[in-house]
Amino acid sequence: MRILVLGGDGFCGWPTALHLSDAGHDVTIVDNLSRRLIDEELGVQSMTPISTPEVRLAAWREVTGKQIDFVELDIAHDYDGLLEVLSTARPDAIVHFAEQRAAPYSMKSSWHKRYTVDNNVNATHNLLAAIVEAGIDPHVVHLGTMGVYGYGTAGVRIPEGYLRVGMEGADGETIETEILYPANPGSVYHMTKTLDQLLFAYYVKNDRLRVTDLHQGIVWGTQTTDTARDIRLINRFDYDGDYGTVLNRFLMESAVGHPLTVHGTGGQTRAFIHIQNTVQCIRLAIENPPEKGGRVRIFNQMTETHRVRDLAKLVANITGAEIAYVDNPRNEAPENELLVANDGLVGLGLSPLTLEQNLLDEVIDIAHKYVDRCDLAHIPSRSLWLKQTEPAETV
Repeated sequence: MRILVLGGDGFCGWPTALHLSDAGHDVTIVDNLSRRLIDEELGVQSMTPISTPEVRLAAWREVTGKQIDFVELDIAHDYDGLLEVLSTARPDAIVHFAEQRAAPYSMKSSWHKRYTVDNNVNATHNLLAAIVEAGIDPHVVHLGTMGVYGYGTAGVRIPEGYLRVGMEGADGETIETEILYPANPGSVYHMTKTLDQLLFAYYVKNDRLRVTDLHQGIVWGTQTTDTARDIRLINRFDYDGDYGTVLNRFLMESAVGHPLTVHGTGGQTRAFIHIQNTVQCIRLAIENPPEKGGRVRIFNQMTETHRVRDLAKLVANITGAEIAYVDNPRNEAPENELLVANDGLVGLGLSPLTLEQNLLDEVIDIAHKYVDRCDLAHIPSRSLWLKQTEPAETV
């Protein structure tokens, strides 16, 4: 298949592009390199050394003999350029990663909130509008987030996108239907993914597009079998307070002798998935497209759930690190349960990788190898969900 990977230079996009290329698909990456610019803005770098796109793609050709093309394009703001790419490439599938992906970054300031909405919502809507204008019929696979559901349940598993409900009819009979699971975003970033859901639902209904929305848990790990083939292919390892995912951050902190920073009580339960499973899920979704004329297909892309404090204890037991409980910058409940259904991707062949010792070792090894690239000043999360105000003076 001809596949466009939008945002293919990022943490999930890069290994996905390699995985799809290795599987024999004709892959083109479309990216505006904004994630690299955000590194410059924040004054922090990936703990692993990331090569330029040109070096990365040349290394992939050298190692595998396979070609991945690259187009530098801002799909959120260059609609005509996007339309030209779609009209020329006429892809069979489009993987949509081209969104600002960090909740803390989206909450840093009013500018960051507006940037996240502008970039993410425009990127998604431009893509859908351009597909219709180009007159093509690709399968769109979008990387969403478990965060659209919020982080709590009513004692039942969160279903895959749709909730069966009963309503009382005019004559008292019960009428059953399915609705999108009620959204409860916990940040501006999560809100944009919620808006994506509605855009997908509209274009699938009105223009008969084919869309799979993957509500992904927190990704951990760094390398996949493809990125590990050559040092020039290595994936990102973000550890800072804005982009570092919690388990990777714990493993990095243990490597540099820093206490594991647990926000609040650590009673937040989250869904997790290893980066190797992420790329497997994308391929499974692409190779098993939904029928035209249906509704948006939604899968919960996760393999297990854990409380944050339990993860910290696991890492501390393995590495001997200390645990530090710090103020939680987020506006969220201190404790939550999380039960999640993931039958769809498992039914397509997902083989879950869980938090076993050998998988943790891979990340620990990378953290130790590149420990000299770590800037301890960027470990704390300084993005606050609520604006701090001084108390009024009393007289």
